[in-house]
Amino acid sequence: MSGQEAIREQGLWDRKDVHHDKIGTHTLGFWLYMLSDSMVYAALFGASVVLGHRMNAAGGPMGATVLHPLSAYWETLLLLASGLAYGLALQGLKRGRKALVLAWMTVAFLLGAGFAALSVHTLLALIARGITPERSGYLSADLALIVYHALHIGLGLVWFLVMMVQVAVFGFHPNVVYRLLNLKLFWFFQSFVWVLVFSFTYLRGVLI
Repeated sequence: MSGQEAIREQGLWDRKDVHHDKIGTHTLGFWLYMLSDSMVYAALFGASVVLGHRMNAAGGPMGATVLHPLSAYWETLLLLASGLAYGLALQGLKRGRKALVLAWMTVAFLLGAGFAALSVHTLLALIARGITPERSGYLSADLALIVYHALHIGLGLVWFLVMMVQVAVFGFHPNVVYRLLNLKLFWFFQSFVWVLVFSFTYLRGVLI
């Protein structure tokens, strides 16, 4: 009798007491999505590095004349503070306190919205000065990276609103909990990516 037949004889394949972690399964699936998104970010960072040379500016502006670290510094503080607030919301989730979760999610949303508002203001100011992607390869790479991250922040803010409604209506149902955990992964990942964007575009731009 083979090993597999022996196991089947023991009935291990037919056990009814095996618990499948639905929350863990959905979270694993979201990790796979983030890995694919990481590859897109890696390609954009790579393009930013390759095109971040003066000859790719095509005689146009670059470096400190385009991106100012001070404005990005305030954006960084807002986004990191938003991540901290959402972490506190998840502490409320562990305690089963709906009001605490909603309160800290609201704080996290407002801080994230402040980040988004500053990002939009920065992009509109650049466009008003004629600093657009088609002007040079350097601007195409850096602005593509900034806009791609800004789109993720926008989607994250919509997700915040949806989850606050679901928490208020359905409470801590397993379907709601795994979505809250996935939002945590998404939001913290965007905070981490922004630190890289800040370093690769704003800080590096001053040195070019």
